[in-house]
Amino acid sequence: MALHIIDHVLTDRGSKYAVSGAPCASEADAKTLLKALKRNKKFAKATHNTWGLLLPSGGVKADDGESGAGNVILRMLEREGAQNHLVVVTRWYGGKHLGGDRFRHVQSCVRAYLDAVQQGD
Repeated sequence: MALHIIDHVLTDRGSKYAVSGAPCASEADAKTLLKALKRNKKFAKATHNTWGLLLPSGGVKADDGESGAGNVILRMLEREGAQNHLVVVTRWYGGKHLGGDRFRHVQSCVRAYLDAVQQGD
């Protein structure tokens, strides 16, 4: 299970975003993939590593302090019918609150990831 990482997806008011993910068949696999991601010190030091995983049995998510972000990821996975695929949106807080813009940024990151996966990048 190798993670596909897209670094530097966007920057806003000092906050930086990245997105990563991989095929994933269970919540246990998701936690293993998250541990692998956090072995990279850059991602371990991130403010938030929010994630979502759509399994045949339902959605699994974690906001990691970014309230509501896991739901945004899950909704996008549901719309795409992207089951058994973990998507992690990482944010390094830049010192300024982003308000509702943070949800648009999560959406932009998930879209960038899904587009890359569809294109086989």
